[in-house]
Order: sequence, then structure tokens, then C-alpha cells
Amino acid sequence: MEDPRTDGGGAAGQEAEAVAPAERVGRFVRDRVFPRESVLDGGGPAAAEALAVLRAEARAEGLWALPLPAELGGGGLSFAAYAELAEAEGASDHGPAALGSAPLLDVRMLDRYGRPGVREAYLKRLVAGEIRTCYAMTEPGVPGTDPFRTATRAERLPDGGWRVTGRKWFTSGAAGADLVTVMARTSGADGDREGLSLLLVPTGSAGFRVVRELPVLGVAGQYEIALDGVLVPADHLLGEPGEALAIAGERLLLGRTLRCLRWLGQAQRAFDLMCERAATHGGSRGPLADQQLVQAHVFDALLALRTTRPLVREAVALIAAGQDARTEVGLAKVAAARMLQQVADCAIQVHGAAGLGPDTPLPGLFRTGRAARILDGPDELHITAVARRVLRGHGRSA
Repeated sequence: MEDPRTDGGGAAGQEAEAVAPAERVGRFVRDRVFPRESVLDGGGPAAAEALAVLRAEARAEGLWALPLPAELGGGGLSFAAYAELAEAEGASDHGPAALGSAPLLDVRMLDRYGRPGVREAYLKRLVAGEIRTCYAMTEPGVPGTDPFRTATRAERLPDGGWRVTGRKWFTSGAAGADLVTVMARTSGADGDREGLSLLLVPTGSAGFRVVRELPVLGVAGQYEIALDGVLVPADHLLGEPGEALAIAGERLLLGRTLRCLRWLGQAQRAFDLMCERAATHGGSRGPLADQQLVQAHVFDALLALRTTRPLVREAVALIAAGQDARTEVGLAKVAAARMLQQVADCAIQVHGAAGLGPDTPLPGLFRTGRAARILDGPDELHITAVARRVLRGHGRSA
């Protein structure tokens, strides 16, 4: 499969061809996904049925799994080409799942680092939407910014397999997943920089259990899981022993950039709702759009959007070109998270009490923006890492 950090020879043509798909994806998300969001948010059988309908519609319209490899049943778009439509797809949290691109990170990881048996058993089914995966790295009581303190252990067995014991939390979608990628210590002592590995664990294995759901600001979808001596086949090790941080680093750079693109789409949605509200509502003092303080909210939100988008695009370009994008991804991640929270907040203010209730998506968009400043690495982590990298380039030993 194509390296996620490069585009291949056909990138320019694919990018040109992505304009029409971006428009089609945008219409699909607005016309099909938005109206079903309340059902999808509620979970359970009704949500599963609604998602199945959306996926069938996406397939029928030729929009299924556009960034996933063509040889596995996907659309074959390069990362650069997919970035052109990721904003439109991500305007709803449910867009990537409905359109089949949600497993992009797992597909790339398994295709690159999975052994032949694992690739054969899971990849095509994952692209087809027949199975689901999740990623478990963070642990209770251990900062996600300090993976060296990972307490989950994987013991090598005589037959080459592994026995995994530990607990993870804030694992997205664990309750409905068929496979979970687990970071575990396979050698060394707590705190060592070496000895961390990634293992692909079938959730149907004896000893695997979902401990509890962890609502984030009142919204479901995150879980705490336990692995009580779970037996994992030898070929379910991803990469080689001790390679977890290198593999995770690749995954995180791409994943954070994808999130930034989707946050831009959600912020644009909030901005459009705010402008529509300002243009169509008013009171005894005239239309909201004529009020200077409302105009200030519109200006500030537009400024945040327009100044963040180039940062995200720069990160996309560097990743697509196979260059070091750590500084640019750090800048983009902090900027995009703050921007989404700011734009959603402005839109809520212009809506007044209506912006706090269930009749608009604004509470959810604001919640996503606030959570974004902690998930995928808190602002402070990225600020410190970027500043140290910049200062080292100026002869400082930060």
C-alpha cells in the first residue's frame, strides 16, 4: 500500500479529480447525515440501523471508503486528494463512519505493520465495514503524554504468543469493536524508553471486557477496558517488539492532521449557522446582522477560520511530501482545537438561548472543540514540544 507520507505519481490528477467528490461528499453529509444525527448520537439498535442505511447509500453513490486502498475495496484516493474533501466529510462526527473512511488509520497501520495472516484475515473486512477496530493507549492514572509509564504488560509465551494484562481508558468505540490495538510493555521496567509494543487483540478473547463507559462532557463513545490475561496469537504483534512508539508516532501525526481537517469542517458549519441566524433573526432594534457586537462575532470567527486553515494545509502538504511535519502538526492541532471552540462559542452567543438547546448542533460542536484541547495531546504538550524544537534550531538547549 502507498506510504501515508507520500502521494505517488498520480497525486496531481487525483487532487484535481477530488473537487467533484468534495461537493458530492458535502451534499451527502448535509442531506443524509445531518438529519440522522440525533438518532446516531443516541446509540443502540436505532443508531446501528441508521448507520447501515447511510453506508448503503454511500456505496450506491460511489462515495464509500474513498481514502482507503483500491485493492482492498476502497476508493484509492491519496492522502493529499482525500484532504480536499475531509473538511466536508467531517462537518458531522458521524460523516467518516457513514462514508467508510473512519478506519483509515487502522487500515494503514495494519497494512504496513501487520503480518500476512493478519492482513489477510482483517483488512478487506475492515474496509468493507464488516468489522470495527479501536486503539487503546491511555491508562487510568497515567498521563497520555507519558507513554513510558505504560503499565499494561504482555508476557511472551513458549509458543510465541502473548498474555496481555492491564487496563486502558478513553478508548473510542471499544464497546462495538471487534479488534483493539493495545500498547503494552513487552520488555524492560516501568519508565524505560524502550520495550513498548503494539498488539492486535480480538475483543472476543477470554479476559477482555469493557469496564465502563466514560461520557466526555456528557456524550457517550469512550470506554474503559480491562485485559485480564488475554491470550494473543504471535502473529498479532504489529511490527517488531519495541516498535510501538515509532508506529504510534506515525499514526498520531496523520490522525491529528485528519482531526484538524474535520474540525475545520465543523467550525465552518457553526460559522454558517451563525451567519444564517444573524441574517434572518432580529428584534425591536432591527436585524441581528446590523448589530455591531454581532458583526464582531462574525469577524472574529471568520478570522479564526481563515488563519487556521493555512496551518492545517501546510501540515497536510508536508505529510503528503514525506517531510518532517511535527512542528506544523503541533501548530495546526492547537490552532484548530482553539478555533473550533471559539467559532462554536460565537455561534452560540449569536443564537442566544436557542444555541444552548437541542435544536441546533452547536452544543455538540462546542463540546467537541473543548474536548479537542485535551484529546490527542493537550495544548500544553504541543506548545512545549513545538517551542523546544524551534529553540533547538536557534542554538538553545530547551
